[in-house]
Amino acid sequence: MAVTQTVPSAPHEPAVNLEASGRVARRQRLSRASRYVLLGTALLGVSALVVLGIDTVMNGWGRVTPEFFTNYPSRFADQAGLRSSIIGSVWVLSLTMALVVPIGLGTAIWIEEFAPQNAVLGIIKINLANLAGVPSIIYGVLGLAIFVRFLSFGPSILAGALTLFLMILPMTIIAAQEAIRQVPDSIRQGSLALGASQWQTVWGHVLPGAMPGMITGVILAMARAAGETAALVMIGAFAFIAYDNTSIMDNFTVIPVQIYNWTTRPQEGFRADAAAGIIVLMVIVLTFNIGAAVLRERFRRH
Repeated sequence: MAVTQTVPSAPHEPAVNLEASGRVARRQRLSRASRYVLLGTALLGVSALVVLGIDTVMNGWGRVTPEFFTNYPSRFADQAGLRSSIIGSVWVLSLTMALVVPIGLGTAIWIEEFAPQNAVLGIIKINLANLAGVPSIIYGVLGLAIFVRFLSFGPSILAGALTLFLMILPMTIIAAQEAIRQVPDSIRQGSLALGASQWQTVWGHVLPGAMPGMITGVILAMARAAGETAALVMIGAFAFIAYDNTSIMDNFTVIPVQIYNWTTRPQEGFRADAAAGIIVLMVIVLTFNIGAAVLRERFRRH
């Protein structure tokens, strides 16, 4: 079947119809078909996500009460809460962010602006890309071997934060690199031509332009860390902590680990607790993502 395309002609003349045939027509039909296939796939994924979200909200909304946030875990489903896991999550994520922001962003700035362009730098970039795709359970094994056993930190907040730091560091660096690359070279050249040093150029011109993308990368990486379970289970994060953490060397639990523990319990009430915990976690992750979008737009306006 030939494909007809209307081409505008000169004024006061009728339009000319050009018919594609042969290989061109087949490519155009394949392009249209692939568009609908991809649209259907996207709608299928979104529909499944919506159904799961509605089912989770229906099962867990009744448990989202003030007591759910102030109670410690319990062997009685109607008395169980997220207090210790919320406090543990705040400790772990705060320490992780304190590590990843200076190290991750500093590494990206060094790679893009100061590092010598040679084969060693190429190897570093390739390895960063590979590390960003490593499954989280591998980082859990690494954290167990180095931080828990070799450095004798035990299953502590410090060990958990360092493990999550290693996990999200590559994606933070890569996101920051992309943001720095988006700054036009003409800005750098103009600053250097006016007598500014390389560091003054980076600090005064490159970083302000790259900041929206860098902040977005950090926030999205932290959203991934907030929902991480496998790596923390591997290093020995506890599922039952009935006290408030006061030190980075304390044993800890986080919201995803507590949810996982509730899903393994046979009682029906704990399934409602798990659904309520998932609602809380979804709100936290969505807050991270919305915050990233708002900050990005705000920096772009300024």
